[in-house]
Amino acid sequence: MIEAPFEMSNLSPKRTGLPFVVWISIKAGAKHDVRIKVSRDVKAHQSDWATVAIRPDVRVIGGTVSGRDLALIRRWVALNYDVLIRYWDGDIEYTEDALALLKPIDK
Repeated sequence: MIEAPFEMSNLSPKRTGLPFVVWISIKAGAKHDVRIKVSRDVKAHQSDWATVAIRPDVRVIGGTVSGRDLALIRRWVALNYDVLIRYWDGDIEYTEDALALLKPIDK
């Protein structure tokens, strides 16, 4: 299942501390486990996104991410793991609540 952009929330580099946009979503009937997407630009086409699974380990499952960027993603996911899981599962009901809980990485 490919998420539509309107089903995902985009997080700016300012919010995450990462050098790219991170897209998060709720499960919304997806048959796969929790994932995030990353793109260099908020206006990127879906084909420009990379898909990153976060369980059982953080790994790229679609698109490409440099080793350096993957290391940054892993740091950010580790810092925000519980929030991402709870948002995906619907335990955090509102995007604004998830955003308030997410922490940026230190550069």
